[in-house]
Formats: sequence, C-alpha cells, structure tokens
Amino acid sequence: MNVLVTGGAGYIGSHVLKVLTAHGHSCVAYDNLGNGHAEAVGKAPLIRADLADGDALATVMRDHKIDLVVHLAGFIEAGESVVAPGKYFRNNTIIGMTLLEAMRTAAVQRLVFSSTAAVYGEPERIPIREDDRLDPINPYGSSKLCVEFMLRAYARAYGLGCVALRYFNVAGAAPDGEIGEDHNPETHLIPLVLQVPLGVREKVMIFGDDYDTPDGTCIRDYIHVMDLADAHRLAAEAIEPGTVKVFNLGNGEGFSVRQIIATCRTVTGRPIPAEPAPRRPGDPPRLVASAEKAMTQLGWRPNYCRISTIVQHAWNWHQTHPHGYTKA
Repeated sequence: MNVLVTGGAGYIGSHVLKVLTAHGHSCVAYDNLGNGHAEAVGKAPLIRADLADGDALATVMRDHKIDLVVHLAGFIEAGESVVAPGKYFRNNTIIGMTLLEAMRTAAVQRLVFSSTAAVYGEPERIPIREDDRLDPINPYGSSKLCVEFMLRAYARAYGLGCVALRYFNVAGAAPDGEIGEDHNPETHLIPLVLQVPLGVREKVMIFGDDYDTPDGTCIRDYIHVMDLADAHRLAAEAIEPGTVKVFNLGNGEGFSVRQIIATCRTVTGRPIPAEPAPRRPGDPPRLVASAEKAMTQLGWRPNYCRISTIVQHAWNWHQTHPHGYTKA
C-alpha cells in the first residue's frame, strides 16, 4: 500500500515508518518538523508541511496515490493541556477534522488513528478494556475522544474505514539503535530519568508521591515503541469500510514511577537521585491496559514485554545520541 504517515518525523512516526517499509509498504512522511526530526525518517520521502492546510494535504494524497493514512501528528502532554486547552483542541481535534475532509476530497478511505488511554480518565477497573467508560479528566484526552466521535460519523456518512489505537505509555527505541526518542523539552518519564546518568540533569522529579498506590506514585503500562509500531501494520490490514475498530495497546502490567527509576538505576548501573514534587494536573493514579482484544482480533503479540528490555533499548539509544538527533 501507499501510506501517508502524518507526524512521520516524530518518535512514534519514525518507528511506524521503519516497520511499514520493512514489510513492503511505500511510505511518505508528512511533518512540519515542529517536534519531529528529518534525520529520523530514513529513506522515506519527507514532505515538510502543516496539516492545517487541507488543500495541500489532499493534493499530496492524490499525487502520491495514497491508499491509507496513519495519523500520528498531535500534541500529547496531559498536564500542558490543562493550562492550554485551546492548543490541544485546535491541533488535535480541529486539525483532525481537516485531515478527514482532505481524505474525503482525495477519496482516501482507510485510516489508522493514534488515540490514547487518556480517553478513559480515572478508570473504574484495572485492567482497562475498550468498552469501559470514556470520561477524560484532561483536555488532551478530550481532544482525542472528539476525533474518535468524528471517525464514527465519517464512517456512517462516507464509508470511512478506521482503526483507532489507544496507546498507553510508549517507551524504548529501535533495537538496532538507528532511531529513538528525542523531544525538546523532554517530558516522558524514562528519557527524563536517563538524562541523569547522561549528565543532562542532576536529579529526576517525582510528580506526586501521595497517590493511592502501593508506593504513592503513579502507575503506568509501558509498551515498547516497536511493538506499538507493529500494531499499526496489523491495524492497517484489519480496516473494513464503514467501520471503526478500537484497540488498546499496552502490556497489561503496571509499573510505578519509583519502579521505573529503580529499573533505570539497574540498567545503567548509576545512582539516580529522585525528589518528590507536587502532583501534575490531569494525572490519574493508575492506567493499565487489557490488550486482549488486539491480540485476539489483530493477531498482535508484543516482542519486548520486560520493562528492563524497554529501558535497555532506550538507554542504548541515549548513550549514542546524548543530544538526540542534534550532533552538537
């Protein structure tokens, strides 16, 4: 298939490109490089453009004879979304509709959409299943859920076929070391913790140590970025016209912030000072997935389930790229 990957120069997008091209798909990356890196795209063509320009987007789809869109572009920080909600609804929701209209103009009927575990809010049970209550507690989750509602409307009205993948915490890096995680500023836990042994920061902050969890810190389900990327490949093959399928992507096991820090100390063999700080707004205490549906219906099987392996691959990348894709 000819695949357009929005946000293709980003952390997840670059790994999705790597997996799709390895399986014979012809991919085009579409990214404004606001948060992405041209060096991460590999051999795929990179179109540097903004998704807000729907006409240009539709033209690219027609020119490249696109069969499928994998939509990964968007803002993802729950805490920031609480203090800047307009930024998230504009970039995630409104641009999501722009993309859907561009697809309709270009007669592209297949979409894999990057959603999030944040659509569940504070879950009623653990592990979380796809049919559980949807009640986001931050604008980030709400902005993604709005798009999920739009997908259903477009499926009914225009025959769009879509798979929405609700990510839990994505981490790690390609095992071959070619690509990895590089955000500026960095906000994800594992790379933040690894910045301490790299000498980038003196200590790591623990945002909240008074949650109702065994050690008082938030618990999250971590999924290796390559396993996540492979799920996109399988999702593309499972799309059916006029339907929206939804799948959780996680490992089904939760780790607390303190457990992640301890794992990073073990993997790196370095002391990593940690200091408590106030809670961040919009952070639920526990998010752990049931990925049984993805395993049953997509045939998806994670290859890198151990948290030590996920951290090791991240550490391998950061050691060889201490400044990310920047050479300085």
